[in-house]
Amino acid sequence: MKRWLFFVYGVTCHILFFAVFAYMAGFVGNFLVPKTIDSTVEGATGTAVAVNLLLLGLFAAQHSIMARPGFKRIWTRFVPTPIERSTYVLASCVVSVVLMWQWRGIDAIVWDARSPLIRALLWVLFAIGWLLVPFVSLLIDHFDLFGTRQVWQHLKGQEYKSLPFRVPMLYKQVRHPLYIGWAIAFWATPTMTVGHLLFAVVLTGYMGLATIVEERDLIDLFGTSIRTVSSPRPQIPTKIDGHRSGLPASA
Repeated sequence: MKRWLFFVYGVTCHILFFAVFAYMAGFVGNFLVPKTIDSTVEGATGTAVAVNLLLLGLFAAQHSIMARPGFKRIWTRFVPTPIERSTYVLASCVVSVVLMWQWRGIDAIVWDARSPLIRALLWVLFAIGWLLVPFVSLLIDHFDLFGTRQVWQHLKGQEYKSLPFRVPMLYKQVRHPLYIGWAIAFWATPTMTVGHLLFAVVLTGYMGLATIVEERDLIDLFGTSIRTVSSPRPQIPTKIDGHRSGLPASA
């Protein structure tokens, strides 16, 4: 029974990620969802900036701290190892929901593309960014990344084994294609507001720092030989390259 409960829990967390990911696309793109990145609330601009920075800091802290090996060693004393990854995904989803729920839009315009052609090109880039994220996760091991492989193997009574180091497709050309997908998704917009710019700048900077930490983790795991490979395979999200996941995917 416990094995089945773990399996259902892991699959539920995985499905929740897709729901949050889809909502976040609408949130950032300003379509289909009731609250978006440019939805404003009453209050001073300074307050909105402060609240948004706190939300982004919470997002970054959760993604980074829970992904650290030292935290995992303590965390798995309380959370069973087979659902550790799924629990990370769940926590990432909760933090993302809080970020979108409490976000304060700042609607001052930074740029607004008026040309129909440029607007269309930016929307195409936006779509490419959001589609690139799940596509890249499939290039490595999507189900391992989100914990479903772990609970499936536990259900079958198999011992979990980490996947081997590899560099498929885009990883042969770019070191962190998942982060590139997120960056495109955050920056490609026909109308950039100050609030959206704050979101994009902070998360892009966070991903840049995450690459440094992630590189160190990969060297600790595989040795310095990975430096001779064009691009390493992340081992875990995120974003998150992707080995911390959530944006979900980060360090």
